[in-house]
Amino acid sequence: MTSDPELLEDPRLRNKRFVFEDRTHAGILLAERMKEYEGKDAFLFAIPAGGVPVAVVLAKRLHLPVDILVIRKIHIPWNREAGFGALSWDGTLFFNELLLNHLGLRGEEVERCIEEEKKEIEKRLTMFRRAKPFPDISGKTVIVVDDGLASGFTMLVAASSLKKQGPKEIIVSVPTASTSAIDLISTEVDRIFCLNIRGGRTFAVADAYHNWYDLGNEDVVRILNEAGYYETQDFIR
Repeated sequence: MTSDPELLEDPRLRNKRFVFEDRTHAGILLAERMKEYEGKDAFLFAIPAGGVPVAVVLAKRLHLPVDILVIRKIHIPWNREAGFGALSWDGTLFFNELLLNHLGLRGEEVERCIEEEKKEIEKRLTMFRRAKPFPDISGKTVIVVDDGLASGFTMLVAASSLKKQGPKEIIVSVPTASTSAIDLISTEVDRIFCLNIRGGRTFAVADAYHNWYDLGNEDVVRILNEAGYYETQDFIR
């Protein structure tokens, strides 16, 4: 992977808040920006929960197959909105070392947090992917989708996990991201599509959306079901 990936943004949206109506609207705008991939030999991966509605829109508009990557933030025990690292379905793990040192968690507390996320990953694999085989992405272009990047560690773990499968290139597609998250993932990916990049001391993905709401596991299953994901062993196109 290149250490200097191509970054494709919308300069008109730089450092602006509330630029998307909702995740569907964000997916529509991303699809317009990514028309060069329409019908190409590429594969979409959605990071649940928030990345699923964005990816479903991309899949339908670009006529690309999509599947699910189960990645979890390692949550701070007293702040479930924040995490000090991320863990993937295949065991790939990254810590935000600066934050972890600042939190002062003991080793056994860190291990307890990791075990909690492992259980949630297994639960989500069963709920979301069911018996579907993992697609063969060797030599293919893969596009990883989320609804936004705050710290970037979840996407970093996703890209690192996918890299083990030998794809041709890894592309990140997100509606919004912090400048620090863009910098973090840059060493692991080849291209980044991000319409709304924001700097500053604080960043919240929700601030890019007028209509922001949390998605539960049942919401993800409903969205995938409505998109036809569970109808066959094939993937949405």
